[in-house]
Amino acid sequence: MPHHLSHYDVAVIGAGAMGCAAGYFLANAGVKSVALIEPDPTYAQAATPLATGGCRRLFSCPENIEMSKFSIEFFKRELPDVAWREGGYLFVAPAAQASVLERNAQVQRAHGVVLEVLSQAGLKSRYPWMHCEDLAVGVLSPQDGWLDPNAVLQGLRKKALALGVAPVRDRVVNLVVRGRRVAELELASGTRVRADFVINAAGTWAASLAKLVGMDLPVYPMRRFEHFVELAEALPPMPLIKDPARLVVRPEGTGYAVGLVKSDEPRGFNLDLDPRHFEDVVWPALAARIPAFESLRLRREWAGLYDQNELDGNMILGNSPGRLDNFLVACGFSGHGLMHAPAVGRALAELVVHGAYQTIDLARMGYQRVLDNEPYAEAGIV
Repeated sequence: MPHHLSHYDVAVIGAGAMGCAAGYFLANAGVKSVALIEPDPTYAQAATPLATGGCRRLFSCPENIEMSKFSIEFFKRELPDVAWREGGYLFVAPAAQASVLERNAQVQRAHGVVLEVLSQAGLKSRYPWMHCEDLAVGVLSPQDGWLDPNAVLQGLRKKALALGVAPVRDRVVNLVVRGRRVAELELASGTRVRADFVINAAGTWAASLAKLVGMDLPVYPMRRFEHFVELAEALPPMPLIKDPARLVVRPEGTGYAVGLVKSDEPRGFNLDLDPRHFEDVVWPALAARIPAFESLRLRREWAGLYDQNELDGNMILGNSPGRLDNFLVACGFSGHGLMHAPAVGRALAELVVHGAYQTIDLARMGYQRVLDNEPYAEAGIV
């Protein structure tokens, strides 16, 4: 029995925030037929709905700063239902890391980021409820904030479908290479898809798909936990705080969203909760930084996955130079995917339509640095 054959200008594998953003910007740029191939439209295991939702311009790599600038404005202008909260971001550091934070602040200012550098005394007077004795400096970006990750995903998907992007509920099981091109995608249903361009936006599954075409990506699923806690008495309005212990805490509804990423977490598709993690690791770090949290109530917790780039923690974007022209990867976001989805979607559309970046030059985020084993990492707290 002959298999069904479809043809598209662009086939996007994975319809999370990244895939939907790519679909939207491709269609917006005039690409006629775009397929969004996604096996699970309920997004039960997708990274996006489980994300923290923070969006910041506080990076050291200029590309990340510029992507955040574009994406945050896009969220505010184009996705009015994402519950954007401009609560600000506050990075704090001890004396040993102060110079890195201050150097980063100079780069951020040069890229037009509104920020304030606070001394220990400045931190103490502004945030009297925070333990500051071990801190030397804080950098506050008041125009950064957070949003509802699931609303971003649904909003981007809606925008893509409204422009005629075709949702395909199926799983890619094989990629057929002819010469320097991915010629065909084989789907679980038996359908074969031909496309002029293939975009691999499959998140934590991106590396296994790339392996099918001989492209090795140092990207692995890394479990991270998110906790929702409440206090008997709420603190004064606070920004999202990121401290040297990698603790992240921000207001959320009637309480606070808290997380602490463990870099030594074993890699793999594990969404099990670790009942000891909050008690042994997160709570002590939280109470040490903000004493009011000694008497919190843990209301909910869940696990999500980062597509962690082991080379340098930054995304990998583009093709395998000189080897596969029409196969573009967008993965390895290491926790920054949601906040950069609009900028990455636009960049992928530029590569497809123009063959080169038109707005933000993201060449340093390309696959070549993986082949050369030359990390391009963020400096300071990530």
